[in-house]
Amino acid sequence: MTAHRFGTEITPDDIVEALSFFDNWEDRYKYIIDLGKELPAMDPAFRSEENLVRGCQSQVWLLKRKEGDRFFFEADSDAFIVKGLLGVVLAAYNGKTAQEIRQFDINAYFEQLNLLKHLSPTRGSGLQAMVRRIQASAA
Repeated sequence: MTAHRFGTEITPDDIVEALSFFDNWEDRYKYIIDLGKELPAMDPAFRSEENLVRGCQSQVWLLKRKEGDRFFFEADSDAFIVKGLLGVVLAAYNGKTAQEIRQFDINAYFEQLNLLKHLSPTRGSGLQAMVRRIQASAA
């Protein structure tokens, strides 16, 4: 798996703070897309049916590994904005224990970002599918 900074160096608070600097959603979308550029591309060998997240408008692949009691995730998508949304989600969950994953209030986080109101319904559903997949892996 390829390492990235989400969840270890880039935290949910960092993302909330960064997005609060922008006055409009066009600039916020650009920032989210830039976040996605920080996610390394997934090895094509792992872009398999088994790692595909169902319920997403775009193709999304998610891998997990466990080191000790901590979960680490690698994710990729064929859409730039979705890669950025993956970064937003991974900031909340990557490098966390199962208990931390279960206890993190993802809905409050999305509310702070005012995110779901600015995504299409299918994009919002896909975002929730990513979250459910990560939460299920920690169950």
